[in-house]
Amino acid sequence: MTKVNEAAALALTEAEESLPTAAWDLTSFLSNAKTQIQLWGGLLLMLLGAVGLVWGGVLLIKKLMANPQTAGHQSSWGTIALLILVGGALGTGGWTLVAKIGSGGQQTIEDLGGGTVVVQTISNVLTSGVFG
Repeated sequence: MTKVNEAAALALTEAEESLPTAAWDLTSFLSNAKTQIQLWGGLLLMLLGAVGLVWGGVLLIKKLMANPQTAGHQSSWGTIALLILVGGALGTGGWTLVAKIGSGGQQTIEDLGGGTVVVQTISNVLTSGVFG
């Protein structure tokens, strides 16, 4: 039979295991800052996507209801379509969409460069005879 103090100690140990550790080093700070900026940036992109989607819809209705004589003062069909497409994509994708596009760009750059990165240290350069 467990005693009350043993049960309390066991419950405290289990609670300590479920709590995150509080690390006060630069790596943890920067990692947490990166995660938080990605969250806020993703939410901002989603908000801007929703605004673009709504504005594209407004311009679409405005263009469809416009007088043909004032057609020169309105947005083009391409602009309206891009607002709706990009606004919808950002509104639903946010940070994930931008990160995937960025990783595709990284892959393209690596493919164009042959996929290899040459790194030489100063000691390798000095011992190779390039500088004497």
